[in-house]
This record gives sequence, structure tokens and C-alpha cells, in this order.
Amino acid sequence: MLKENYHIVGVMSGTSLDGIDLAEINFTKKDTWQFQILNSNTVSYSEEWLIKLKNLTQQSIKDLQQIDVDYTNYLAEVISTFIKKNNINHLDAVCSHGHTALHQPEEKLTYQIGNLPVLAEQLKQTVVCDFRVQDVQFGGQGAPLVPIGDQLLFSECDYCINLGGFANVSTFINKQRIAFDICPVNIVLNKYVQQLGFDYDDKGHLASQGKINQQLLEQLNALDFYKNSYPKSLGLEWVEQQIFPLIDNYKLEVKDILHTMIYHVAQQIVKVINQKDNASVLLTGGGTYNDFLVERIKALTNAKIVIPSAELIEFKEALIFGFLGVLKLRKENNCLASVTGASKDHSSGKIYKF
Repeated sequence: MLKENYHIVGVMSGTSLDGIDLAEINFTKKDTWQFQILNSNTVSYSEEWLIKLKNLTQQSIKDLQQIDVDYTNYLAEVISTFIKKNNINHLDAVCSHGHTALHQPEEKLTYQIGNLPVLAEQLKQTVVCDFRVQDVQFGGQGAPLVPIGDQLLFSECDYCINLGGFANVSTFINKQRIAFDICPVNIVLNKYVQQLGFDYDDKGHLASQGKINQQLLEQLNALDFYKNSYPKSLGLEWVEQQIFPLIDNYKLEVKDILHTMIYHVAQQIVKVINQKDNASVLLTGGGTYNDFLVERIKALTNAKIVIPSAELIEFKEALIFGFLGVLKLRKENNCLASVTGASKDHSSGKIYKF
């Protein structure tokens, strides 16, 4: 007999390097799945970790393996502190994404650091983690993984879009759940605004002061990735090869780069959501706080843009990786072939007992 209630800590670190998101969640299975976020927190990275994580693609495999050990130990410390601080007891599992170091699914390669078995031993908790590897082995992109959560937890929305390092979307097309990365967002915006000494562009204020560079905008919109059909996903390597050199060729002021990039992101997102009439669109992720970006999206669509609570904006991915862990514990599919392009739906992830 499967349980109806699960008490979980979900943990996520994304490509935008905002920090480690942690959420204590209760999941309840009745006719549909319900959830309640009990506690949440984001732990910012130190300067030392930021430098390491930004340069993961440049490391040798040997160095990467050492960083993996160090990061797993660090993650254990962060999760442990969160559990103690919030007096969390009787957990069913800690469900952790880790942090993506390499993602080249066409080479059958994806590597998330922070998913070593020692995590369970240090936490003295059951750990469910490493959700992407099996999907890539089955011929999938290993991403995005959030759509099963969108389908089962947010079924009232036509589109669920996360604005993080990348914008990704999930929706129903021809009675199948489909999801894919749309375009880069904060992974680009943050890089350039940091040249001015800011971690991010608060509310898109700096971007709003810039001017559009039409030629750059057209070149960005013409990139081959946008012509590909789903399933498709993006990684840091693609941004380093395709986006940064293109932008840097123009030698623009940072404000003009940000302004042009916002137009690019809005146009790519709207190209997707305008395929359904009067759609409802749930926006989450840090980019939702970029007022200039949200205004640009609203200006280009008749869709109903839904901005949820701050807790859901910030912790939806931690919530859903917690949920993926629950599905794995129940031996239920948490990875959809229609989304990733894998050979079959499957129950992905590793379970470590302490």
C-alpha cells in the first residue's frame, strides 16, 4: 500500500548561480497531488564557490571529480543547517538536483556534482538524487525534468514557464506533455550586469535605460537553436560558444546589451505562448522579478500572465525536485519521453540509504 503523505526537503541549484534553494514540503496524494511549502531558504554561494561553478566546463575530469567531492560535502553542510534551523524531523527523504557541471546529451554525457552516496551518510537521511543521467542513457536530453511536476501540480495552467538561467516551458500539445528550453535569460543578463558591479539587474531597471541594437537582436533571433523542434535543451557550453561571442562583437554599453537581450527573450517566449489563444501562463524563477522583461512579454501577447506568490516564484524548482523524489520512491514515472526524447517514460534518479 503506497503512502498518501510525504515529508520532503527539496534542493536545487540552477545555472543562474543564485545559490542553493531549499524547501521543506508536505505532499499529499488524494484524487490529485497537493503540496504545502512549510519552510524555504536560499543559501548564496561564496565568491570561491561562484568562481568554481562558473568554470566547471573548463575543468579536467580529474579536477571535476574532486570538485564533486567538495561540493557534496558542502551541500551536506547546507542541507544539515537548514534541517536543524527549522527543527525538521521525520523526513521521508532529501531530494536533491545537485549542480550541473556538464550537459552534452548528444554525446550521451550529463554530469551533476553533489550527488555522491556520502550525502546520505552525512545527513543521516534517505537521499533521492542524480535525476538526469538515466534519461540521457535512454537517448533523452536529460532535461527538462520539471514538466511532470507542472502536469501533476499545476494542471490549471496552459503554460508553465521558468525564468532562470534559461527560460524553459512545459505545456500540452496533441495530448502529450511537451517541454523544452526556450532561450537563455539570467545566465546572460547576470554576466553583463556584473561588469557594472551588480549581481543582477534589479527589476530590469538598467535594461530599461538602454537602447535596442536591431542588428544584434536579429542575429540572436536567427540562431539555429530557435529553428530546431523540441525536444531541445540548452547548456552553459552553448551560451559560451553562441551567445557571448556574438554580443561581444558589438562592443556595446552594458545597458544596451541588457535592453537588446530582454527584447530577444520576450520575443522568443511570446513566439511559444502565442500558439494558443488566450492561454494562461504561470511565470516562476528569478527572472519573474525583472519587471522590464515581464512588461515586454505582456506587450506582445494576449495571454493571461500569472505571477504567483514569492515563495513559489523562488522555490518552484526545489518543490518539483522534491516531487520527483517522491515519485521515484513510489516507483512511478517522473521522466516523460515526450519531453526529453528518451526511448520511454521512466522513473529516474538514485536512492541512497544511510
